[in-house]
Amino acid sequence: MSARDARASAHFVNIGERTNVTGSAVFRRLIEADDYEAALDVARRQVESGAQVIDVNMDEGMLDSERAMTVFLNMIAGEPDIARVPIMIDSSKWSVIEAGLKCVQGKAIVNSISLKEGEEPFLDQARRIRRYGAATVVMAFDEEGQAETAERKFGICERSYRLLVDEAGFPPEDIVFDPNIFAVATGIEEHDDYAVAFIEATRRIKANLPHAKVSGGLSNVSFAFRGNDTVREAMHAAFLYHAIPAGLDMAIVNAGRLPVYEDIPEPLREAVEDVLLNRRPDATERLVELAESYRGRSKEIAADLSWRSRTVDERLSHALTQGIAEWIEEDVEEARLALGRPLAVIEGPLMAGMNHVGDLFAEGKMFLPQVVKSARVMKRAVAWLTPFLEAEKEDADSSSAGKVLLATVKGDVHDIGKNIVGVVLQCNNYEIVDLGVMTPSARILETAKREGVDIIGLSGLITPSLDEMCFVAAEMAREGLELPLLIGGATTSKAHTAVRIAPNYDGPLVHVTDASRAVSVVGTLMSPERRTAFADEVSAEYGKLREAHGRSGGRRPRATLEEARANRMETDWTACAPPVPFALGLQVFDGWDLAELVRYIDWQPFFSAWELAGRFPDILEDAEVGEAARGLHADALAMLDRLVGEGWTRPRGVAGFWPANRDGEDDVALFSDEGRSERLATLHTLRQQMRRGRRGRPNLALADFVAPPGTPDYVGAFAVTAGDGIEERARAFEAERDDYSAIMAKALGDRLAEAFAECLHERVRRELWGYAPAERLTNEELIAEAYRGIRPAPGYPACPDHTEKRTIFRLLDAERNAGMGLTESCAMTPAASVAGLYFAHPEARYFGVGRIDRDQVEDYARRKGMELAEAERWLAPNLAYEPS
Repeated sequence: MSARDARASAHFVNIGERTNVTGSAVFRRLIEADDYEAALDVARRQVESGAQVIDVNMDEGMLDSERAMTVFLNMIAGEPDIARVPIMIDSSKWSVIEAGLKCVQGKAIVNSISLKEGEEPFLDQARRIRRYGAATVVMAFDEEGQAETAERKFGICERSYRLLVDEAGFPPEDIVFDPNIFAVATGIEEHDDYAVAFIEATRRIKANLPHAKVSGGLSNVSFAFRGNDTVREAMHAAFLYHAIPAGLDMAIVNAGRLPVYEDIPEPLREAVEDVLLNRRPDATERLVELAESYRGRSKEIAADLSWRSRTVDERLSHALTQGIAEWIEEDVEEARLALGRPLAVIEGPLMAGMNHVGDLFAEGKMFLPQVVKSARVMKRAVAWLTPFLEAEKEDADSSSAGKVLLATVKGDVHDIGKNIVGVVLQCNNYEIVDLGVMTPSARILETAKREGVDIIGLSGLITPSLDEMCFVAAEMAREGLELPLLIGGATTSKAHTAVRIAPNYDGPLVHVTDASRAVSVVGTLMSPERRTAFADEVSAEYGKLREAHGRSGGRRPRATLEEARANRMETDWTACAPPVPFALGLQVFDGWDLAELVRYIDWQPFFSAWELAGRFPDILEDAEVGEAARGLHADALAMLDRLVGEGWTRPRGVAGFWPANRDGEDDVALFSDEGRSERLATLHTLRQQMRRGRRGRPNLALADFVAPPGTPDYVGAFAVTAGDGIEERARAFEAERDDYSAIMAKALGDRLAEAFAECLHERVRRELWGYAPAERLTNEELIAEAYRGIRPAPGYPACPDHTEKRTIFRLLDAERNAGMGLTESCAMTPAASVAGLYFAHPEARYFGVGRIDRDQVEDYARRKGMELAEAERWLAPNLAYEPS
């Protein structure tokens, strides 16, 4: 069978995933804007392009996912040209899956279920799926983790099949197994057999599990060659050539990027198949060596200099759009000589080029990384013209569209998002006054008056920043300012802006979710014709949100603290002896190997920081954002090479382990000795107060994972940082007017800090605590948390109180041992830092505390020795009531 045959075969199904908010930025924007008619066109184009199944995913934090799934699938039901293909309902939340199942008229496919949580929940979900008449994807994943070998893959699938068919009465023809396609040619010997294992498992499934189907995520197999499309596409075609005859029924395949098997050059085809089929021990080395000669596409694009023969205006526009800075000075100088005045170059071809960039960005035809590159070219052009402007005593900013002040509020040190917004606004001809991080209210107001700014934008990442934004708004009102105020940052929301910030300020106030929206919001607020109507519209919307919040009391019915504690997680400690760490006390790590950390990077949050949505590595093959994602990823890898090779920074960290026991219901006592005679510290935890059904889950607190007095137990803590070298390098890039590299460095710093936390946790499990010495997990499994134990961090859902960092930092002496500090709002410095706790309980898992009631907050404040009002300020996002 050839690849051409595979694409045309009626027995092989192409799955389209453009109707997926995590994989398509365009589709996500349409759904967020409630433009379901346009979203239907995305689905229609998928079907017209040959998709035989449509994957629909609405999992996005800002969406009401159940509503979005319901509305969209109901609309599809009325479109015969779309509804003629099956719908794959894709979600990590059962409530969303069930909402979709209620809407689909034909046979749906659920993606996915597995034995990860055990047999009981697996069978429960399967029976519900069966009642809806749907098929389901079943992952080769059980209580021990993802399957890697053919034996394990088939074993899990066989066990799942028997449970589904024999116990749940599930029709075998409605079962689709995904035996996990993993990357090969990674340089790790254990990975060499991954493709063979998938093909062999597929063959055994088809031979032994009658009527079951097999699917897979194709792009994973070639992940080691990211950035080299020719090799990746050859690997995909060759993999299908061998997997389809073995029984592969369906996969997410970009058919337009799939070469014909016979057309793959013989040397490349042989080398690819040597890797996929693990035919020789040096297969990886041979393919890596050969791959360099097949980086054809990027080289061809780079070598195409035909645009250099165009007019100077066209060359400038092309350079800005493509982010090419190589000839910008000579082209700008040619334009200056032709136009006579430097300001004419800025107001003419440069602004025309940037306006074109802005239009493409707004239309979804350019993406954030490309726009930031364009801004870098623009800054170099303006830098060249600046001496001529000064010589003429011209004001380079006379044609500015407006002046915007941006600041990360007091106590907060995170500024990647703010910097991106600033760059995008600059691309649209706004002058930016950037006050950086840790900016007090008085400085914001003083600068706004002195500079005569038109708009103020506040940013914050940690929850205490929300209170500081309320304070800044109140101070603006007290001093009589009526400037538009923009609110943004990871912890902010429209609801919080409406309920908490808006009552403090009478001027225009708008919550902005991302950089792409900032441009249109600022443009509207700068327009004399549109500003008032827009501000009134937003104010009315926020008023309705406050009314709705007031009617609901901002809450759902909660269990009392006493009831929640009565429904705690119970452990038979006689059968669950807590493991003893190999070495109690502190372990200091100064100058951790940067190269090792690179291998632990989770790339998906990196792309999210650049507002590129999609699962990694699938995003690199995405039909819409793939090109931007590949370019961004290549730049990131190149910077990582420099970062590691030149030693830009020195990662530092510290971890500690102490004897511990639960103290009362919700606290944990740490001791200096095994006899537990001297208390070092008390960790204070919060308990879920949502009401559970009669057979509901427990109301968890982190203290549940620690044994009560009488059973010796232990708790660990850690603090790690990528080092202050990242911030120093970012400042150097900013001084060179290279915002793209500055933002890239900070984004990579964040990823390295998280990778450090992941890498250290693995060492803790295998060596320092040593309760899982035989653990051997892939990076994908680490990211999926397929290990025993957790490392919750203060400020995150299981431990929302940032002040617990103070206890952790004191225990670890983090300032001396790791060079880390805390601001008054408990933000960590350097910004690329992570800190948290270690729990080893075999049933420990991440959870969200959610909304808590006054009785728990009062109890928590008493336990911590805090005033109630102070506790309420720190826990404001979690309160299920209005503070007095």
